[in-house]
Amino acid sequence: MIVETIFSTVDENGKPNFAPMGLVWGDQFVTVLPFRETQTCRNLSSIRYGVANLSDDILAYVQSALYDSNLPHFPAKAGPGVVFSNTCSWREMEVVSQSGTAERAEFGCRIVYEGRRRDFLGFRRASNAVIEAAILATRRKFLTPNMLEERLRHYQEIVEKTGDAIDKEAFQMVHDFVRKGAQ
Repeated sequence: MIVETIFSTVDENGKPNFAPMGLVWGDQFVTVLPFRETQTCRNLSSIRYGVANLSDDILAYVQSALYDSNLPHFPAKAGPGVVFSNTCSWREMEVVSQSGTAERAEFGCRIVYEGRRRDFLGFRRASNAVIEAAILATRRKFLTPNMLEERLRHYQEIVEKTGDAIDKEAFQMVHDFVRKGAQ
């Protein structure tokens, strides 16, 4: 099962990196599959520690996916990492194995600490559409302009019909990012 998280790591200088990432979820182990050229991959390779943040903060997903935002955070409890401040719960993990392909690394991670701040009730339909639109925006170079526009229109319809003001703001951020990249 893949669970969407805001995955956080730190570099050798302690600088945080936040990236929305679907993780292969397990009870005691988690698999992280970052692209090789990402900061997440570099940090996991060197520091060998990460935090899976389960959050319902849809703006944070968009900010960390498209705008490289340094989200508010506090120190991890069991190792060299940071926890997103607006997380519902989190899992801290250490890397126990590393493999993968030329394109993607595969890190097997053992859960060493679990924290909880509040219940995660799930995403509304509009929030799911925003997450899918943000993922689409990160992969826009693989799509024709027409395919990108068509899919964004589909997600926008969902957000307009079922979203609240925060969902609409988050979708507008995705839309602005895509438009800026098209120029």
